[in-house]
Amino acid sequence: MSFIVYPALDIRGGRVVRLRQGDYAQETHYGDDPLPRAQAFEAQGASWMHLVDLDAARAGGYTLAPLLSAIRAGTGLQVQTGGGVRGRDDVARILDAGASRVVVGSLAVREPTQVIGWLEEFGAERITIALDARQDAEGQWQLPVHGWTENAGVTLDALAERYAQAGLRHLLCTDIARDGMLAGPNLALYRHLTARLPGVAVQASGGVRDVADVAAARAAGCAGAVLGKALLEQRMDLAEALAC
Repeated sequence: MSFIVYPALDIRGGRVVRLRQGDYAQETHYGDDPLPRAQAFEAQGASWMHLVDLDAARAGGYTLAPLLSAIRAGTGLQVQTGGGVRGRDDVARILDAGASRVVVGSLAVREPTQVIGWLEEFGAERITIALDARQDAEGQWQLPVHGWTENAGVTLDALAERYAQAGLRHLLCTDIARDGMLAGPNLALYRHLTARLPGVAVQASGGVRDVADVAAARAAGCAGAVLGKALLEQRMDLAEALAC
């Protein structure tokens, strides 16, 4: 299984931003230049990127179709993107705008039967399921919803296995405690997931600090790693990460 590095851009109000542990009140701005940044990713050797619509993630209704189309026209990058997917038509529109894969997050937790239908309709290579998890006092990985304020009532293991049995190919999993914290990826979590889901390409997300973390995620069995804050703050070199 090939390993893919996904340089990431989170967009809010047209600006490149990062949130700390998903908190909209803890936002850092990194400029108003998402297209040039995407072009720079390609220039450094990237073949994929990860694009998040933070406005839509909060309010629904994907807003980045013009940017997505511009990235597809202005680069050779394949784009994995999501935010605000609330129904089948959202998936179709994002794919029509040029996405290679649509990321489905909260709806994948709330409405798994519906989302499993999309795997069948659009194909497993066109959908990435994103599950944000937090470990409870008993060691179980829970799936908080509603702004990470309450648990969904189903564990990460149970839901991921349900999707795997339905043909899931791509799973992006974030340890909420590490999101935007530059504390390193949760390698134990990823070793656990890749062992339980041998047919699923697991993407590490949250906490990646440097090239060593990328290599460690690969060694843990992941098929990819999403690079966000560390790239924006120039703490790591994308070309070196791609080379590892």
